[in-house]
Amino acid sequence: MTFLKLLFMNQPIYPCLWFDGNAKEAASFYCAVFNNSSITSDTPIMVTFTLAGQHFMGLNGGPKYKPNPSVSFYVVCESLEEIDNTWQKLQKGGSVLMPLNKYPWSEKYGWLNDTYGISWQLTLGKLSDTGQKITPLLMFAQEQAGKAERAIHFYTSVFKDSSVKLIARYEPGEPDVEGRIKHAQFKLGEHLFMAMDSSMPHMFGFTEGVSFVITCDTQEEIDYYWNKLTEGGEESMCGWLKDQFGVSWQIVPEALGSLMTGDPGKAGRVMQAMLQMKKFDLDKLVNA
Repeated sequence: MTFLKLLFMNQPIYPCLWFDGNAKEAASFYCAVFNNSSITSDTPIMVTFTLAGQHFMGLNGGPKYKPNPSVSFYVVCESLEEIDNTWQKLQKGGSVLMPLNKYPWSEKYGWLNDTYGISWQLTLGKLSDTGQKITPLLMFAQEQAGKAERAIHFYTSVFKDSSVKLIARYEPGEPDVEGRIKHAQFKLGEHLFMAMDSSMPHMFGFTEGVSFVITCDTQEEIDYYWNKLTEGGEESMCGWLKDQFGVSWQIVPEALGSLMTGDPGKAGRVMQAMLQMKKFDLDKLVNA
């Protein structure tokens, strides 16, 4: 089975993390932090890996973009020993945003950026409450502050079998705008996402540093997600786009795996065709 087939298998939506040439080093670090984790492929361009059984991609994209806390990863730890050990490992070489401590919403919680710039929120809780170990959390800050609820309803309208699980709002006296989203959970298909608004003077917003890959079986699916997610957003190259809220997505055909492996001549022609495209044209890739 090819590495790209593994990449696309049973994971229609997964995060892509942008690194400056050290994707494998970062992936190895994360695999040492989380149980049930491994590197599934390693190429000069990208590394794919699973963390706690969930799929990730690390892209060696160069210095242009960097991850930041606008997209963090919320980790449920089920014991004090687990949260302490995970925190100590992730904190090494990184920076603390909120110390690991007791807060009104959790007996133990902390927020940090690791040494590679990826942002993590750790909480003591029950895995049964979320259904997955690691959940992407979108922070709507700067000009996007106050738009979390609109984004949630937009995303759940785009993806089939989606739903809103939880919406908690800022209440009077809390340190943000009353009524905005303090914490929300929503499912896109089988995948849980979280969201929040923040009106604080953050120096960051959504970038290509963290994007989300959607794998598609047909041109119809590619067209559907591309058209929906570019409404009010912007197109980029090679299947990349930004939606109306500035979140980056990659719309990728599953067939790309078989097209890019095997015959080097064919793979080269496919790559040249890709470089000329914004939205992927599956027929042109197949016939390259």
